[in-house]
Amino acid sequence: MSAAGTVPSADPQRRELLQSIVDVARAIFGAAASSVFLLDEEADELVFQAVSGQGEEFLVGRRFPAGRGIAGWVATSGEPMVVDDLTTDSSFDRALAESTEFVPHALMAAPLISDGRVLGVLEVLDPSPRARTDIRELDLLAMFARQAAAALRVAACVPAGSGAPEPGGRLGPRQRADALRLLDSLEQLLREPC
Repeated sequence: MSAAGTVPSADPQRRELLQSIVDVARAIFGAAASSVFLLDEEADELVFQAVSGQGEEFLVGRRFPAGRGIAGWVATSGEPMVVDDLTTDSSFDRALAESTEFVPHALMAAPLISDGRVLGVLEVLDPSPRARTDIRELDLLAMFARQAAAALRVAACVPAGSGAPEPGGRLGPRQRADALRLLDSLEQLLREPC
């Protein structure tokens, strides 16, 4: 992570990890799209770092004020949120959604928290109807977001080709494989019936 709290988009290994996070989240919840925003503390902005589904071709790198919309509320409060009908929710910023060329009907969002600090937000847009009404699904999203934040923390500390963490380093092949296995295992666990 940079000093501003964002993962540099130029790092292909971190980009791959973030893309895996949004792809898995989208699959778990049967959603139209999923995205990860990371907080740029210096600019007080949320930055699209990975997108799966609607908007994936052009949203990465786009910024908006950190306090704006539901993602902004989740980043500020540190609490997950599910909204079944966005037309009735006052925290939904329709103009911001329209600027992304995708206006969802429902969404789920959870903060990415590491060491008590919000790194960003994981958002799932238009999840399947079952996920929209089940509080258990929001709990699953929050657990997945915690795992994603842990993977991001590891990615920020491990230099390429090394077995040992170093601040500001890159994710090595072994650590990248471990992080991706962690995400795959979590997806399998979340898909198992209770």
